[in-house]
Amino acid sequence: MTGPRVLLVEDEAGLRLTLGDRLASEGYVVDTADDGEVGLDRATRGAFDIIVLDVMLPRMNGFDVCREIRRRRIGTPILMLTARGQVVDKVVGLKLGADDYLTKPFETMELMARLEALLRRQPAGAAAGGETYRFGEVIVDFRRAEVTRGGVSMELSAREFKLLKHFIAHRGATISRDELLAQVWGYDEMPLTRTVDVHVAGLRQKIETNPKSPAFLLTVHGLGYKFVG
Repeated sequence: MTGPRVLLVEDEAGLRLTLGDRLASEGYVVDTADDGEVGLDRATRGAFDIIVLDVMLPRMNGFDVCREIRRRRIGTPILMLTARGQVVDKVVGLKLGADDYLTKPFETMELMARLEALLRRQPAGAAAGGETYRFGEVIVDFRRAEVTRGGVSMELSAREFKLLKHFIAHRGATISRDELLAQVWGYDEMPLTRTVDVHVAGLRQKIETNPKSPAFLLTVHGLGYKFVG
């Protein structure tokens, strides 16, 4: 299994490199952006467990990025970084939807501790017990059994919806075809068919921007599939 996925939005190249290396050494899967517009695009399109967001960014400041992330109903925890120390800036960030706030300069150990605390507060498979789940541009409404992508309703079969729900509940785990046949189809004896592959391909057509190069529902060759949304 891979570690938590973190998006680091920071325009200072040295700090971005230093933090990125430290996060990677601690097992995080790191993606970076050096300005607010790129950061917002990646936060919207990617599937991250946490976002580290600088306030003073070119093209679009961190406050506006945070506001827009929350406006788009993306609930990924956000830790804001800034050189400012005023209480008012801290309050603004939190009111816009940030989950925590760290003032520069800071010790890397403190950053790591705060990230771990935020991840503990975010329940694993957060949507399994909730009514909705968001990844990328996709919103899954469990109560209504509805899926939208970019605001457009996706028509999933009952089996496809059950398969997606199972993947979300086991986010990050590699799941074999046999396990999927047992848990989603209820087969005791495994039929020699490509049932799982066909349904996964159909599901990708509906939840992936590019089904031939999936970002969320990945093939783990020789083992099965993994959902990382």
